[in-house]
Parts: sequence; C-alpha cells; structure tokens
Amino acid sequence: METFENFVNAINNIVWGDWGLTVFPVLVILCLLAGLFYTIQTRFVQVRMFSEMIHLLKSNKSSAQGISSFQALAVSLSGRVGTGNIAGVATAIGIGGPGAIFWMWLVAILGAATAYIEATLGQIYKETDVETGEYRGGPAFYIEHAMGKKWYAWIFAIATIIACGLLLPTVQSNAIGGAIVQTLGDGSNIVTSMGTFASIKVITGSVLIILLGFIIFGGVKRIASFAQVVVPFMALAYILTALVIIALNLNQLPSIIAMIFGDAFTPMAGLGAAIGIGVKRGVYSNEAGQGTAPHAAAAAEVDHPAQQGLVQSFSIYIDTLFVCTATAFMILITGTYNVIDGNGGFLIQNIAAGISHEGPAFTQMAIESVMPNVGNPFIAISLFFFSFTTLLAYYYIAESNVAYIRRSFTLPGAMMILKIAIISAVFFGTVIEAKIVWALGDIGLGIMAWVNIIGILIIFFMGRPAMRALKDYEAQKAAGVEKYTFDPKKLGIKNAHFWENK
Repeated sequence: METFENFVNAINNIVWGDWGLTVFPVLVILCLLAGLFYTIQTRFVQVRMFSEMIHLLKSNKSSAQGISSFQALAVSLSGRVGTGNIAGVATAIGIGGPGAIFWMWLVAILGAATAYIEATLGQIYKETDVETGEYRGGPAFYIEHAMGKKWYAWIFAIATIIACGLLLPTVQSNAIGGAIVQTLGDGSNIVTSMGTFASIKVITGSVLIILLGFIIFGGVKRIASFAQVVVPFMALAYILTALVIIALNLNQLPSIIAMIFGDAFTPMAGLGAAIGIGVKRGVYSNEAGQGTAPHAAAAAEVDHPAQQGLVQSFSIYIDTLFVCTATAFMILITGTYNVIDGNGGFLIQNIAAGISHEGPAFTQMAIESVMPNVGNPFIAISLFFFSFTTLLAYYYIAESNVAYIRRSFTLPGAMMILKIAIISAVFFGTVIEAKIVWALGDIGLGIMAWVNIIGILIIFFMGRPAMRALKDYEAQKAAGVEKYTFDPKKLGIKNAHFWENK
C-alpha cells in the first residue's frame, strides 16, 4: 500500500505542476489568473449581476428534454457541496493554517467569473441526445464546436470519465466512511488479501453502493429530482448549525477573521502551503474551472444561455462563501484543529496529535465541543447527504462524456460498465486510507482543470462566444424585453446548432 501511495503522490505532483519552478504548483497559478482574467473581461459579472442571479433562481421552467434552472443549480451544487466543504476545509487549515481560508475565498470570488464562462459555453453548445431525448453538453461539446478540435474534446471526455467515474468518487465515499467511524468506531477487523479493513467501513461501503445503484439507474431526471430536495435542505441545516456555534462564540469572531487575513500574507505554514492548499481545496470545493458544472448547466431549459451562466456563478457563493466559511469559522472559533509543519511536528497543536486533518474529524470535534453527543452523528449525517449527492453528480458528468464519445463510436454496454466502475470506486474509496484518496481526487481534479481552463481560454480568443452572449443578454435586459431570445448567427457565434434550430 505504501508503494501505491508513493506512486499516487508522484502523479499528483506532476499533474498539479509541483515541479519546483515556483513557490506553489503551476496549476494553482493558472486557476487564479484565469479567474482574474475573466473577472476583468466580464467587468465583475459575479458582482454586477448578483441581483439578477437571485431573480433567475425563481425560474421553474423545464421540459421533457431539460430540467429547470433551479434543478440544474441543485445538480451542480450537489457536485460542488460535498466533502470539500467539511473535510476539505479541515485539511486546508491543517496543512496551510488559518490563512488558507483567505485563499479559498479569493479563488471563489474570482472563480465565479470562470464559472459564468464555462456554464454559458455549456448552454450555447448543448445538444439533444438522440437516444434519451435529454439535453447533453459540457466542455467536450464546446471544445469540439467552438475550437473545432475534436481530438482535444476527446482528451477532456476521457479525462473526465476517469476522474468522475473512478478517482473523485473515492474522496466522497471515504469521507462518509471516516465520519461513520468517528461516530460508531471501527468495529471488528476484516482481513483480506488486499489488507485489513474496519468492518464498519465495509458495511458503510456496501450500503452506499446499493443506494447509489438505485439512483443512477434512474437517469438525470431522478438525479435532478433527488438533488433539488436534498441539497437546499442539507445546506440550510448545516449553515444553521454553524450559525448557532458562531452566535454562542460571537465575541471571538472579529479575532478569527483578523487571524485569517493576517495569516494569509504572513502564513505560519509558509506562503506556498497556505496559497497552494487554499486554492487546491477551494477549486476542489467550488469546482470553478474544473469543467464539471457545465454538464448540469447544459441540461437546463432556459431562454438564453447567459441565464444559466449567471445561475452557476451564484452557486460558487453558496458553496465557498457560505458553506466552507461556516465550516472554517466553527473549527477556528472552537480551536479544534492542529497545523502540521511538514516534518512530522506541529506549528499549532490544540488537539491530540493522532487526530487526522485529512477527514471530517476537526469539524465533528468543533460541533461536539459546543453540542456534546451531537457533533459526531450530525456531521456523519451531513457528510452522507453532501457526499452522496456529489457522487450522483459525478456519475451524471461521467455519463455525459460517455454519451459524447458514443456519438462517434458504437459502444455497447458502455453505460453499464460506467455504473459498475463508479460503484466499485465508491466501495474502494470507503475502506482505504484518507490520505490516498485525497491524492487520487487531486489527480482527477487537476487533469480536468488543465484541459478545461486551457480550452476556455483558447475559445475566448477565437470568438468570445460567452462574452457575446453576456453582452446580448444585458442589451435585452436594458431594453426591458418580456421574453429573452438567443440568435447565435446574429451574434456571430458558429456551430451552436441547438439554438440555430430552436
């Protein structure tokens, strides 16, 4: 297992560009610069049109082919709001110190502009699946049609199938298993040829794959219906719990905020650690630039592509500025965290050395310290819903890319193979160690982000389709139209076949 872990870590460093050329990985720099670039180009669309985002959330328009704008938001949020919001924040603090939270905030604010761009592109270049009749779209589709490079689209599709079908699901299921163990204990040991595993994790993994199988065999409509009920409820319950803890310790909040900002630029863990892990976990949580959200955005039934771009931009605020901040404040206010120094020691040690920062333990202890006998089960339940809905989103994203490839080749049984693969990955992730699955997840996130961010930058300079859509939408809004329309040919946007034929 140690050899496998070393191999995974080596691949992770290569994927993220941790080549010793800069203080922090090259991909971290790319994520920040891309967000800054689109923020400037869109004239801070994530701030200027905040009220319009709220207005668009009220739309319940759907059809036999597409889900509503709110359902698409719920599906994308089910991918964004997951383990990263609970365990990922704890990991960021444990490695990068309190200042890492500032960099999570920054990548969220900048990433909201990136989210607008990629989600709008997903809408512009969506298609109707000839087999299911449902809308399909995402980076593979807009790379092919906007860039005209099918080979590059295939790279993204294959990378996404591997990432969302095999690598990223392991992180979500592992967090659920870890939270259950923190609540109920390990149980007895089960010895196998692959190692010794805790029986409670094996049982948890078995339950997870049964439930997952039931949902994913129902298609995108069942996923959307499940997500639109569960996601708002779980996020609200979690934030309310955090607000109670913050309110009980309100006098500490100013000093906690000051500590986050102070440690952001003179970090105890070093600038590379704070920014590197802050951006990594920020992107892992909000997924801006990763290329996952455009799949759900493309499935929405809207009058204008920019509408779903704005809705997806708003989801970044919910994910990072609301849910991740709630987790960070709970951990920092209660002091239930350690900060490691990278050499086996601690820069800060508030709790027992044996408690891992690579999991939900910090968050569970934070709630437990204020609400005895509540924290462990509450986080276990929250993580189950957060992570389970993320698993559904991952399956849908992987399925969309299989559907993309299947347009060119007949792949009998491809969807069944995908279902078996993700179910196997979920069980594997539940029972193995957390530090391995986080590295696997980072590899999946990294390969998608590289391909997608480079792709949307090239598309921007080739034709600026998402910017043209934004300008057109703002013009119609200023004119006070009753019903928005989108004519790609009039705007000089090529190959937007769905909208051309609508």
